[in-house]
Amino acid sequence: MNPNDVSNPALDAHYWESRYQQQDTPWDASAITEPLKTYIDNLVATEAAQHPDFFQMVILVPGAGSGYEAEYLHRLGFQNVWVVDMAQAPLQALQARVPSFEAKYLVECDFFKFEKENYFDLIIEQTFFCALNPTLRQDYVQKMASLLKPNGILAGLLFDFPLKKEGDPPYGGCKQEYETYFAPYFHIKKIEPCYNSIKPRAGKELFFILRKT
Repeated sequence: MNPNDVSNPALDAHYWESRYQQQDTPWDASAITEPLKTYIDNLVATEAAQHPDFFQMVILVPGAGSGYEAEYLHRLGFQNVWVVDMAQAPLQALQARVPSFEAKYLVECDFFKFEKENYFDLIIEQTFFCALNPTLRQDYVQKMASLLKPNGILAGLLFDFPLKKEGDPPYGGCKQEYETYFAPYFHIKKIEPCYNSIKPRAGKELFFILRKT
């Protein structure tokens, strides 16, 4: 089967659940990675004191895997952090690790079927985009735009290496390609090489911040 064929079941819930069950998860960094930790810490430092309801903002981490970003946000005091993943195992692992994380915010479903239109203030991207079938990239961008409130932010990391068209994810991409997808729906505040990637990803990531137009 061609992995770029959207009918290919290779990247369905069974595929991802099997990877977790077999502990075949080389993308799992075992903690929030430094670029996203720095971004979140800076956001808290610059915004929290100015906005009394700052920690009430509604945040989504899609395709979250083990959910270290959601855990970090939760432990900082953010009260409306949602996690979506089509595999059950990582959601269960997150709840076991953080019992105070309410189950209602852990959603097991296909991201493209997650219905929360104009609902989120912030969406965090971590290895999700490049794990998707590449034919779904336009759908990803449109879905992200639909989930965010007006002026909502999509921020995080994208892989910066040539797009491959065979084999397992991640599939990679480049700044020029990403800008082509995002520009019609977002104001691009930045897409730039990541200076503080974890060692295995050094020189292979772009950090980005987009605002919904």
